[in-house]
Amino acid sequence: MKNNRRDFIKNAALNTAGLGLMSSLPFNASAARTLIEKSNPLKTWESPRLKFAVIGMNHGHIYSMSEAIIRGGGELVYYFAKETELNAEFGKRYPNAKQASSEDQILNDASIKLILSAGIPIDRAPLGIRVMKAGKDYMSDKPGITSLKQLEAVRKVQKQTEQIYTIMYSERLENRATVKATELVLSGAIGKVIQTIGLGPHRMRPEGRPEWFFDMSQVGGIITDIASHQFDQFLHFTQSTEAKVLAAQVRNVNHPQHTGFEDFGDTLVQGNGGTGYVRVDWFTPEGLDSWGDGRLTILGTEGFIEIRKNIDIASGHEGGNHLYMVDGKETIHMDCKNVNLPFAEQMVDDVLNRTNTAMTQEHCFLTMEIALKAQKIALKTLK
Repeated sequence: MKNNRRDFIKNAALNTAGLGLMSSLPFNASAARTLIEKSNPLKTWESPRLKFAVIGMNHGHIYSMSEAIIRGGGELVYYFAKETELNAEFGKRYPNAKQASSEDQILNDASIKLILSAGIPIDRAPLGIRVMKAGKDYMSDKPGITSLKQLEAVRKVQKQTEQIYTIMYSERLENRATVKATELVLSGAIGKVIQTIGLGPHRMRPEGRPEWFFDMSQVGGIITDIASHQFDQFLHFTQSTEAKVLAAQVRNVNHPQHTGFEDFGDTLVQGNGGTGYVRVDWFTPEGLDSWGDGRLTILGTEGFIEIRKNIDIASGHEGGNHLYMVDGKETIHMDCKNVNLPFAEQMVDDVLNRTNTAMTQEHCFLTMEIALKAQKIALKTLK
């Protein structure tokens, strides 16, 4: 009986969560069915489904963002940055795209439906506003907004224009083990989710960082920046539509040469679907074969899931995307490296169909609202 059950769980997890499990879903069945259908292998597009452009390449995330939209059926037509060297580097990677002469050239091109940006964080929201006013959809690297004032302005323009303003929370949307965790949670594998614990350690390597990286007024702070990933996962897995910050702190523990820099932060949040704890830092040592040992623990009433996003230290399992699930009878390890990623296709679908299958607008904004409020509370602790 145990072996049959193990085979059932593995089949559900490693292939797809079967529609027969829908009756046990703790969440909206229609949304779950959409997600599961989208987790099937992506189509091979005979021709691009939409044209998109890139404005601002200050962070390397722009490359993975661009690859995602291309994977979903997009054609990269233009790119533009104020920095000559960034244009040159990006052009080498995408020789078939054209360097625009200005931002306005892209904004005024009616054929461009979506614009991506990984500019300096403080510039991302103002750009997004200009993009929406130009009648185009926008996808920003995280953090897509660096202040509550920016958030208010973005929300206002998004409501007026009804354009899409989304943020690439890649630790969930582009992490295969986290996508698999969504399927398992939706199937009821660990019961009702009670809490998430998200750890986001990063490697510093300050010699390769630009000046704006150390300026919290440009970045928004460590919680605004890195922890937005963890808040996204907290809201997603607890299915919270409301949340409040119970406690938060930031510190400059070991980088006194960079006045005002934050190298550590943590926070405790409570939502209407569960609670969450988040810790982020810049202390990944050189001895680790990854930029950070990112982890996510999802506690349910009938079990828990732990995800080793980038590396699984001392386990003998290579690479990242490892998921462990424990319930009342057994512990299961799943190598999720072959799990399909639905976000890119969903995002392109949303642009074309004016839908919200990849991420709801309110979820996108609520994630940043929590991060910004936590950052504001945490600044009172900085000494």
